Amino acid sequence: MRRNQLTIIFLLCLAAVSCRKDSIEVVTTAANRVTLVASSVTLSPNGSAGILFRASGLPETIDVSLRLRDGSEPQFFHVTGVEKKGDSGAYEVTVTDGGVFPAYSMEACIIVCDGSGVQCSTTSDYICVNCGASDFQPAVSTGLPVIYIDTEGHRAIESKSIELPATLKIRGDGGYADMPPGSCNVRGRGNASWKWDKKPLKVTFRDRVPMLGMPEADSWILLANFIDRTLMRNIVAMKVSSLSSLSWTPRCVPVELVLNGRHEGNYLLIEQVEVDENRLDVSCSDGFLLETDFHYDNDVQWLDPHGVGFLLLGTPFAVRYPQPGLLDEDKESYIKDYVTQTANAIYSKDFKDPQTGYGKWIDTGSFIDYWIVNEVLGNLDIASPGSIFLHKDAGGKLTAGPCWDFDWCLTDYATTVQEWTGTVVKDVFWYSRLFKDPEFTRRAAQRFDELLPDLQGIADYIDGCGTQLAASAELNFALWNPADDRWKNKGLLVNGDEELSFSEAVTLLRQVYLRRLDLIKQYFLKNE
Repeated sequence: MRRNQLTIIFLLCLAAVSCRKDSIEVVTTAANRVTLVASSVTLSPNGSAGILFRASGLPETIDVSLRLRDGSEPQFFHVTGVEKKGDSGAYEVTVTDGGVFPAYSMEACIIVCDGSGVQCSTTSDYICVNCGASDFQPAVSTGLPVIYIDTEGHRAIESKSIELPATLKIRGDGGYADMPPGSCNVRGRGNASWKWDKKPLKVTFRDRVPMLGMPEADSWILLANFIDRTLMRNIVAMKVSSLSSLSWTPRCVPVELVLNGRHEGNYLLIEQVEVDENRLDVSCSDGFLLETDFHYDNDVQWLDPHGVGFLLLGTPFAVRYPQPGLLDEDKESYIKDYVTQTANAIYSKDFKDPQTGYGKWIDTGSFIDYWIVNEVLGNLDIASPGSIFLHKDAGGKLTAGPCWDFDWCLTDYATTVQEWTGTVVKDVFWYSRLFKDPEFTRRAAQRFDELLPDLQGIADYIDGCGTQLAASAELNFALWNPADDRWKNKGLLVNGDEELSFSEAVTLLRQVYLRRLDLIKQYFLKNE
């Protein structure tokens, strides 16, 4: 009993002393500034956690120590390692609890010295080191909501197929309500994006929940946007799609992600493409969601011989809904036959005929709007093809959409010449045939003119996103270097802006976007 009382008194003293802003500061005259990525870190008793910081111009070998506000070294935790993270000037210091006291919250700064003990940087800001209290989390503050995910036992997420039990809560900075802790499962996701260092995630709740103003559902996606220096390609794409007449566009909110007590940077919380009353609302009994994707890794899939996809001799189709356990033989046979008849009509000699041609099988208006969204954004994935979704409701025609996966679009001239010279996706997928119909071309030109005023307004939207994401980008790129994508892309940058600053990349994105509008307008003028 007496020990507990002494502990409480001691902790109260710590709170009074360690958090005082007029405490003794450590003074140095070194030139290089140490920039912290988070303002707090949480240790489990006898456990360790990483503190991420950024500093340039440091020697190859460094030593790192911690100093409290009164100038003394901490007694309850200590540095047990330091590791350089890539070539972006980022480092991770491992801090370990000493097992001396059951709970504490103390402020410490980082001091970096070279191998001989000479200080080679200014001190960092103070970071709050917490232990023994479950509600302590890194206090990331960029104006965006913060999502906190803690897996059971803080196990690392290393698989796209193995789900880990977890809890998720949200601190709703940026005008959103807080969300209390809820039980969920989390796993990795993605194809090419899973190969990058910063991993995308899928979160599945046991009960349907709304998140950050988006209607309730049980499955949510956290996109990492690792290769995107602007952090907004998918945000802008979803905004452009929302201007169209497509049945549904995934809603999204940029967030900060703290995973197992570690800040992982900027992520995009976005609705999963799925059949659901709050998402793509097609008939549960007779509706279908299809995807064409060159990865060809779905349970129910086939190659249509019309057209040639990337690496595949034909167009790859897959059934995403109904799921395999709910897709009986009759339904599978029906949708495969419908797609085959659609392709046959598109590639037939009478494909222009309004009664027997492609118009009998596809919702032409949706295909036009889907093309405009992808053409405006210069989305090369549709050429592979990859992440192209189609759906069909009971008794309805095959309909284009929803839109998905735009982290590789609106690129620099150096990586995608055609985005600066003309149309990009007019001659891919089924569009290579559809645009041979003058009536389809006329309707596409008319629809583009109708949407153009709203599409031009996206330039201001890009500027607004740049302002909203600036603070988040600074922290994100202290952690991750998007130029590292070249090591998994045959030494070439993916988007072409990875080595620019955030503001330079946003400016380039805006320029390329407006250039795309002008090129499409010129194309239709030439083909009147």
